[in-house]
Amino acid sequence: MPYNKNNILQNLKDADCSADLIVKFLKLEENGRLSEQLRLLSSHRKFLLDKLHINQKQIDCLDYLIFSIEHQAQNKDCNNKL
Repeated sequence: MPYNKNNILQNLKDADCSADLIVKFLKLEENGRLSEQLRLLSSHRKFLLDKLHINQKQIDCLDYLIFSIEHQAQNKDCNNKL
């Protein structure tokens, strides 16, 4: 699918790019500076990936807490049945 300016804008917005990043990207587009556009996109991708890893660690912490509480509740139930 060929990209036009509207497609590019929507894609950048969908990728959670800031207004500042979008303006920089479009200025680079106007000046035909493809390698700098790619560098800008790669930098934002790294930012999103770092954020994802942080969120994954947070989810892992919650999963462990949930597991621990459920395990404790099961042990409590078993002890009460004895």
